[in-house]
Amino acid sequence: MNTTNNSSPQSFKALSDKQVARMSGTAMSRREAVQRTLLGAAGLVLGHHLSLRALAAAPAAKAKAKSVIQIWMWGGPSHLDTWDPKPEAGNDYCGPLNKPIATNLDGVRICELMPLLAKQADKYAIIRSMTHGNNGHETASYMVQTAREQGGRDVFPSVGAVVSLFKGAQAGYRGLLPPYIVLTEPQGRFSEAGFLGARYKPFATGGDPGQSRFAVEGVVTPGISDQRQRDRRELLHKLNTLEHTMPGDAQLTASEQCEKQAYDLILGDAGKVFDLSQEKDALRERYGRNTFGQSCLVARRLVERGVPYVTINYKGGWDTHKQNFQTMRRRLPEMDKGMATLLQDLSEHGLLDSTIVWWSGEFGRTPKVQWEAPWNGGRGHHGQVFSAVVAGGGFKGGHVVGASDATGERVKERPVYPCDLIGSMYELLGIDPEAKLPHPQGLVVNATPSAADKAPAGGRLKEIM
Repeated sequence: MNTTNNSSPQSFKALSDKQVARMSGTAMSRREAVQRTLLGAAGLVLGHHLSLRALAAAPAAKAKAKSVIQIWMWGGPSHLDTWDPKPEAGNDYCGPLNKPIATNLDGVRICELMPLLAKQADKYAIIRSMTHGNNGHETASYMVQTAREQGGRDVFPSVGAVVSLFKGAQAGYRGLLPPYIVLTEPQGRFSEAGFLGARYKPFATGGDPGQSRFAVEGVVTPGISDQRQRDRRELLHKLNTLEHTMPGDAQLTASEQCEKQAYDLILGDAGKVFDLSQEKDALRERYGRNTFGQSCLVARRLVERGVPYVTINYKGGWDTHKQNFQTMRRRLPEMDKGMATLLQDLSEHGLLDSTIVWWSGEFGRTPKVQWEAPWNGGRGHHGQVFSAVVAGGGFKGGHVVGASDATGERVKERPVYPCDLIGSMYELLGIDPEAKLPHPQGLVVNATPSAADKAPAGGRLKEIM
């Protein structure tokens, strides 16, 4: 065991803060996805925003990671009931989940409901000392995913939006799939794109990969076969007379290219990434025949195609104010199966070394169980200390970073703040954590907080990089 406890008409137009605020919680519609992300060729023809062009021209740092799979534990799961069990603290803290199991690392135990992940501990690092001190869903989600303190005039972009900026079309990404994809619903707590604007919003797939056909919005339409889509395209061409009356027109040429790429996505190989029938039934069973398990499989297929950032928005009922232990017994086996298989599958496909897997919620849960009515064994919000897990992409597996105290209520050793973790991920992705972001008012803003921002920090995770 290694345990570390160290201290033109279509060019980009940025949105105002008010516009961003109005967009909070939204994701790309089908039309927006086609126009803004899937069809980047039109933007190349019609012009670029100068500051973004400059970003693309900047030399990139050496990257170990190419992609990120973010498992977002919507609602905030208990750290004591997952990665940081405290059986010695007694029933008022651990409740009935009082028999943690050994992992394949000497001296490291995790919850007994995660036996498959216990066998994969050499592939990931557990951070047991995450902290920000905020107990509000919206504000804590914002802090964990942007590395910024809540408040102030700006809405900062999430990690996915920043990766899309530095690893997307402006940086040479030419995939038909969007560079930032959410499975399956937007996270909804804040505008993920922030001041970068709508161009950097995630494409939310909609649908359910656990169903017989994954109906991805704008790609797979329920009740419409591929042949019917081809017939529609043929009819569109018959009705389109402009291309014959205005040959050589630049905007029409760009539009035709857009249409071609859209149909290549819907009917071509790119769209087939969402067709899980191409995978063996045995593998799908290993992941689990449920929304989360099949989302993990889709995520592997997406990074295999070169998509830089994929979020699995895991709305599993993790906000356990009531009946926490019943929820854990129902949901943790599902999470254990899907996440453990994802790590193994990435490794077997040679993708784990180039893919960061990041598991986290916005905070943990109160260590002391609320046994009284109406909570009946529930846990409240707890931002003072919680756990996160990272694997692959240059992060060393088989480590534990930091520690909470004996009851899991406070950080005992090596506090890790959101900016420490996010800055570490950027570094592994070849993104300078101090790189300048294009701000709509021309302000100087770094990808992560600078010393002038006076944000709390414990230092990047050099011990596991």
